Amino acid sequence: MTKTPEDCTTMVEVRAGVDATDAELAALLGRRFGYMRAAARIKTDRNTVRDEDRKAQVIGNAKRNARDAGVPEPLAAALWEMLVESSISYEMTLFEAKARG
Repeated sequence: MTKTPEDCTTMVEVRAGVDATDAELAALLGRRFGYMRAAARIKTDRNTVRDEDRKAQVIGNAKRNARDAGVPEPLAAALWEMLVESSISYEMTLFEAKARG
């Protein structure tokens, strides 16, 4: 089991914590992209794949969550910009594949 950041006393412990956290983040991204697969399956109109209002809401939520977690908001905004654009691209690819049958 990894130690909390506050309990780490060696770089080996820090690196183990970083590696474990990265694995958790990858699993969470996998779940998030599962929701993109669901969206592509559910949506019936290609024009609904990109929703700028929803994008702004998601990035705003990420900034608020980051602030609450002590993470710099500009970093969260930049990461979520890339995440949301990648999600839109992924969903569009799936949607178009579905439309082709």
